[in-house]
Amino acid sequence: MPETCQLVSDIGVVKAKKTLADLFLLGILAGAYIALAAAGSTMAAFNLLANPETFGLGRCVAGLLFPCGLILVMLAGSELFTGNTMMLLACAQRRISFFAMLRNWLIVFVGNFVGSIFVAFLICQSGQLNAGNGLLGAMTIKIAAAKCSLTFVQAFVLGIFCNWLVCLAVWLALGIKDITGKILVMFFPIWLFVTSGYEHSVANMYYIPAGLFAMQFSATTQFSALTWENFFIANLLPVTLGNIVGGGVFVALTYGFIHRKKNGDNTVKN
Repeated sequence: MPETCQLVSDIGVVKAKKTLADLFLLGILAGAYIALAAAGSTMAAFNLLANPETFGLGRCVAGLLFPCGLILVMLAGSELFTGNTMMLLACAQRRISFFAMLRNWLIVFVGNFVGSIFVAFLICQSGQLNAGNGLLGAMTIKIAAAKCSLTFVQAFVLGIFCNWLVCLAVWLALGIKDITGKILVMFFPIWLFVTSGYEHSVANMYYIPAGLFAMQFSATTQFSALTWENFFIANLLPVTLGNIVGGGVFVALTYGFIHRKKNGDNTVKN
């Protein structure tokens, strides 16, 4: 575990030094990978989610596919904002500056948004949301509306729980060398967060725009909470803040404190 702590800190230093172009392009890729996983998980579970009696099972089925997103991010290589919240460890150790960390977060966050919304737009244009006699599209709208209807506190807390698990998955994967082991330790925490219904800021960059795009082709007007304004203010903002706390504080800083070096200050200033 101390070795993983050091590795997370070292990775934070490397991430802080990447160029704007690299961060942005890798951010787009990560956003696309998460969006593809979100789209696939919704396709697998929409009929179960539509029935209150099988709703929990639907969450479980959706959770079986969603880990593919993080697996692609980690193994193919890309920049995901939620994982990068663990750069707080390197920042706390004064190995990188607060500005360098915020620079990474902002560029990657925007890249994730571009990749996610691009996939959401293409999914809607592909006609896939007509699957199940239009039930997939209806469920996509319903999922997005539910996310936009959360209170600030609800979205914030659900964001904490989500990225606590996501960053634990990343933390565990970094401590394992073989690919099979990495996949296994990432799979179960992500399955747990999706089944539990927690909120992931980058995933929501797909779920909510996909619902908004789908609603343009739908006659429904019953979801008044589903607007671009509510997407950014009522969901993305509190969920993002919760994700920072869940991953940066509850994982990176907590384990960083537990495994802090006792024999002098060996930090390297940026």
